[in-house]
Formats: sequence, C-alpha cells, structure tokens
Amino acid sequence: MTDTLKVTHEGHVRTIRLNRPEVKNALSPQLAWGIIAAIEQAAKDDDVWVVAITGTGDAFCAGLDLKGATPHHPAPPQTAYLDDLDWVGNFLLACRQRCDKPIVAGINGVAVGAGLSLAMASDIRIISRSARLMAGYPRIGGSPDGGLTFTLAQAIGYEQAMRFMLENRTVLGEEAVALGMAGEVVDDARLSARLAEYCAMLCERSPITLRLTKRGMERATRSIDLESQLRLELANIRRAFASEDGREARQAFLDKRPPVFKGR
Repeated sequence: MTDTLKVTHEGHVRTIRLNRPEVKNALSPQLAWGIIAAIEQAAKDDDVWVVAITGTGDAFCAGLDLKGATPHHPAPPQTAYLDDLDWVGNFLLACRQRCDKPIVAGINGVAVGAGLSLAMASDIRIISRSARLMAGYPRIGGSPDGGLTFTLAQAIGYEQAMRFMLENRTVLGEEAVALGMAGEVVDDARLSARLAEYCAMLCERSPITLRLTKRGMERATRSIDLESQLRLELANIRRAFASEDGREARQAFLDKRPPVFKGR
C-alpha cells in the first residue's frame, strides 16, 4: 500500500487505515482505489476473518478532495475508459458484495460525502462521541453517490434519510446511534481500543459462520439492483456538477461565501 493508506494485520483482523490526516483523510483517486484494493485483498485471504476501516488523526474521511487530486485508475487505459462506476460506485460493491467478511467502521471523526458513503457501506459502525456525520452534497451542488441513497435509507428509513440529506444536517455520535447510522458510541479516546476489542470479539466466532451470516444478511436486505442504483447516482451527480448551480456551489464553498443559485 501507499503512504496514504496503512494496512495492518493482528490475529485474524485486517485493519485498513486512511492516512491523509493533513486533509482530514480526504479521498484522492489513489487513496480511494487503494481502499477498494485492500478490501478485495482481505476478501481473498482466508487468514482474514474481520476487516476494520478507520482514519488517522481526528477524522474518518472528509470526502472527495476538491483541491484537484491527480487522476488515477488502477486498470489498464481501455478498461478504465469502460468503467462507468469509478471508485465511488465500487465502495459499496466491494464492501457488501465482493467481501463476505464483516467490515467494521471505526468512525473516529468527521465523515462527509463519499467518506460517509464508505462508513455506511460497512456492516457495523462504532462511532466516537464527537464524530460528525454530514452528507455535504447540497453544499457543493451535488447529489448522493457511493451507494448512500441505498445504505442510508436502509439504515434510518426514507424520511429521515431525506431530511438528513436535504437539510445537510450534522449528526454527532449520540444522535447517530439514536437514528441508526451507527450501532455504538464511545468516548473519543476509547474509539481505537474499542474497535480492536470488538473485531477481536467477532473473531471468536467461526469464520464460516461470519461469512455465511454476511452472505445471508446482505442478500436478504438487497431489494434493488445495486449496480443500476449506483449508475443512477453517478448520472445524477454528473448532471448536478455540470450545471451552473453546481459550479457556483463549489466556487462558493471554496470562497467561503453563500452561493447564488439561478436554477440552471
């Protein structure tokens, strides 16, 4: 792995740690594809029973790096050209469909946009008390991607998901658990230790049991064609970002001023 991603292995737990603390672990293409590769590698390793994902420093993941990260795709040029999901769509497919081992997110700080999508794509979430969850898309003139239209509505229900998205609400640890966006809240200083403790507890189960349970639960709760939904999300966010309002929203965000929308 690169310096932007740290992967460690202890017992039967593979820990994937986003490592761009200087930008709140914002996602460059290299980091995003690295996460997907690390999940897929863990899925193929019989010595890995549980996967943990967390962030370095005081953030889980601040979403897409808007400062202009260098384009990157791990596939050969022709395959990359034909890939209509890119890394943001592959987050959910890698976590839910291509890895049948439990993935536990340790949300140690802010999780916004695609960073929130990554957290919600995990199977189990432990959140620190002061962590902040936010959609972020309305602020930059976008619409949800990364499978968030599926995972968030699945976790907290349709109306609560709509309110969270459109109000661009900020939800802290306690409220995240109350809403259903996470299953457990712990004091900030305890997050790392509790994540390791919980993953070790899961490893007391048979790896066969862990994998078959996830296969059954994932299939039973998937009532849509995930790939079609992910393509719909990407088509929507491309339209949103291509609009004048989308460009104005992003410029206003960078300028730290209120946007002026014209509906076109």
